[in-house]
Amino acid sequence: MAGHIQDRWYKTEPGTDGKPRRVKSDRHGSGLRYRARYIGPDGTEKSKSFPDKQKRLAERWLTETAADMSRGQYIDPRAARITFQQFAEKWVATHTTEINSREAAERRLRLHAHPYIGTRPLASFQPGHIRTWLGALEAAVPASSHRRIIFGTVSAAFSAAVDDGLLPKNPCRARSIQIPKGSPPRLSPWKSSQVFGVRAALPEHMRATVDVASGCGLRQGEVFGLSEDEIDYEGGWLSIGHQLKRIRGKFVFALPKGGKVRDVPLAHAVGTALRTHSERHAPVKVTLPWRTPDGPLVTRMLLFSGASGNHVRVSHFNDHMWKPALAAAGIIPEPEAGERYAAAPDDGMHALRHFYASVLLDAGENIRALSAYLGHSDPGFTLRVYTHLMPSSEGRTRKAVDDLYSAPENHDHGPEAAQ
Repeated sequence: MAGHIQDRWYKTEPGTDGKPRRVKSDRHGSGLRYRARYIGPDGTEKSKSFPDKQKRLAERWLTETAADMSRGQYIDPRAARITFQQFAEKWVATHTTEINSREAAERRLRLHAHPYIGTRPLASFQPGHIRTWLGALEAAVPASSHRRIIFGTVSAAFSAAVDDGLLPKNPCRARSIQIPKGSPPRLSPWKSSQVFGVRAALPEHMRATVDVASGCGLRQGEVFGLSEDEIDYEGGWLSIGHQLKRIRGKFVFALPKGGKVRDVPLAHAVGTALRTHSERHAPVKVTLPWRTPDGPLVTRMLLFSGASGNHVRVSHFNDHMWKPALAAAGIIPEPEAGERYAAAPDDGMHALRHFYASVLLDAGENIRALSAYLGHSDPGFTLRVYTHLMPSSEGRTRKAVDDLYSAPENHDHGPEAAQ
């Protein structure tokens, strides 16, 4: 048995004959009687107190502690008393991912986890606590896909606690936990008339943003961060190596989402539109920090610029250019006098990426290639989002047979040959 049991109600002192004898201590009859003591893996003494008549329980606790240390499953009692919020705040601050991802994780924890489970000590968590929290989360966050993301962040924090030796296992991974389903919404791509309607309604110096977004599938930040040196007009390629991002109210240049640097085919029509735009509106030299507001300065020759001759202010573009264009194209209603335009979460510039995907799938492009062009990390994600846009097998069958019957009659194969 590791350590030993101290009986606080008695002490040993020398008798009149010089021999040790056991006598009552000043604490006799009050407080917890037994103190189980041992030396932890870090070389410091640990202890736990037990009441009178529970010496066997104290001995069993010491034995189990020794077994946990030998199996590598030992949890420091002091460390385990740290609350979920205390640990999660330190964990999220040490994220090595993009700063926007770190801030998003911090926001999810602060709004949807800490108010419910933040004050509970890590060592006390059971699957039942997670089930109760998920029930409260369902009432507060209707979208299951959003709940799934929040749950994933909390589970990742618990996994980090397990890795750090503060928990024996992750309570979010218990078999009784039903993870919120995250089925992506069924997208309805714009029609080409809507795309060109929005393009025509934008200010002239911003119309080519629609061409590059709908014709190359770029995200908004990649469009506004597009620089002159990323365009290969002769070879017919765009090299997407960075984007324009806003972090804590300040703009920076950074890698594309997920760090997915990629090359995208540049159609002749899109290349012509970009050439024409550059002839009318010369690229502007813009210097911004790299990745974080205090990062090293980087200079790019941007194709699209704002009113001040600097980079585009995304919020200004969305409110004063994009939404009026949506209204002019009949996609959202015109606001009443003195009112602002309605929110249009499904009709932002991202809708042009969905249009691009629908065009490529309709033309028979495969999912793996589309995933690479869009900058997705997983072709499976691309398939889940856009599978309903893929031409159906029965549609391909009908087209194949129709093409056969509509072929010229002077051939020696086909339906006539079978008669």
